[in-house]
Amino acid sequence: MLFRPINTGAHASLEGTAMNQPQAPIAFRGLHVHLIGVGGAGMNGAARMLLRFGARVSGSDRTPFDCMGRLVEEGARVTIGHDAAHLDPDTQLVVISAAIPERNPELAEARRRGIPVLKYAELLGAIMAHRRGVAVAGTHGKSTTTAMCAYLFREAGLDPSFVVGAQSPQLGGGSGVGGGPHFIVESCEFDRSFWHLHPHSATILNIEPDHLDCYKDLDEIVGAFTQFARQVSPDGLLVVNGKDVLAQHAARSAPCRVETVTIADAAGGAPVAADWCATNLRRDRGRYGFEVLRHGRRVLSTQLFIPGLHNVENALAAVALAHHAGADTQAVARALAAFAGVGRRLTWRGEGRGVTIVDDYAHHPTEVRVTIEAARFRYEPKRMWVVFQPHQHARTRVFMDEFAQSFGGADEIIVPDVYGARESDEPENGCGSEELVSRICQRGGKARYLSALASAAEHVVEHAVEGDLVLTMGAGDVWKVADELVERICGGHPARCTPRQADVVPSGRPRAVPVPTP
Repeated sequence: MLFRPINTGAHASLEGTAMNQPQAPIAFRGLHVHLIGVGGAGMNGAARMLLRFGARVSGSDRTPFDCMGRLVEEGARVTIGHDAAHLDPDTQLVVISAAIPERNPELAEARRRGIPVLKYAELLGAIMAHRRGVAVAGTHGKSTTTAMCAYLFREAGLDPSFVVGAQSPQLGGGSGVGGGPHFIVESCEFDRSFWHLHPHSATILNIEPDHLDCYKDLDEIVGAFTQFARQVSPDGLLVVNGKDVLAQHAARSAPCRVETVTIADAAGGAPVAADWCATNLRRDRGRYGFEVLRHGRRVLSTQLFIPGLHNVENALAAVALAHHAGADTQAVARALAAFAGVGRRLTWRGEGRGVTIVDDYAHHPTEVRVTIEAARFRYEPKRMWVVFQPHQHARTRVFMDEFAQSFGGADEIIVPDVYGARESDEPENGCGSEELVSRICQRGGKARYLSALASAAEHVVEHAVEGDLVLTMGAGDVWKVADELVERICGGHPARCTPRQADVVPSGRPRAVPVPTP
């Protein structure tokens, strides 16, 4: 047998488990691998890498998906729908996405035959054993920073492979296979998935409470990141946020060199005690220009295309990782100025009747707060609408007060029903959207509960006026509201409702002003 599956037993004991030991590279050449849920961005990218390694690849998904034709052209056999008959007699390894339940007929058939089964995260770890891994971890900012790293590496001529949990038109999607040695991976802490990775270099962007449906408390979360830090190669690099106490605590266990990144305390002020520092910040309608110092010496100057002060921190981490990989400094500076972000991160959707429509993935209180702030600076609206769909009943219950406080920058807030993302996520009394609206109003916010997405869209259509910004926000299907608004406010043709030029291509000379930072 060419493959022995990783031990994925209980997480109670970290030390000495097979999960936390680097895995010997699997001999993928000639191996028949079947991927259930192959249409996901990550699974699709993994399938393409397996083909590059010489594996025989088949896969299935519920419905047709983007890039399906490309995957077939590259040699995969793809079927739509799930059926036990889709597993060929010579299938040697089955890979499942996180969305696949045990009752799936193909998974059940694999179990019956005794075919080894890997989770997607385990496959990433096995692929990383063939490459020079670059892992991007943290509670917030993973998708943007992973895509930013991939773009910087690519523009610097390093031709990386990558898997991002979001779509990037600039990168050709959410995954790519390059000829270079680097494999850049978004590394998620949910279910301790990132324990399957043993990267050469990595970053921990930040650590906050989240995913408390699989972690007991914050201590367990920090412990998971600590184990992740231990798994970075001793001759590699771990980059951490110099102002995040929890990230720095986790980094103390890293066997490799650790470098910190931070934003200077004030524009033009003295460099702070960090290896990498952004200073002399200038803001152009929500976008930041800045200089990057390393050990107090100027390395580059750039102007980000994507908005938000939080993206300056993300950019510093990407710069540090690119520098460690040997990327040319000026190429990195140019790439930062051209990087346009990933899908559903303050994504402009359309403009009509003087109303601007933007969509975002934010689903944690911190993400909601910084996204609203970035949107307000970016678009300078007369009035900001936020249609926020809470994601998971458990998350809504745990962070109810934090969510209620996070909408201070919004003028009109609409909250539809909670999006239940997992079967185990059951509604509880007093933890739903109506309660959230009540608490927002108690804090002086103007919020209303409209249970259905269609009702939320209808209310905005009836009441939004020229100069308004509408921000749809959440990790569920709230993007359908943005679709409806584009159809009804923009006449279904967002391209005809031309946005400001700066929303489409990097602008020229910025209208820059010095910005004191906290």
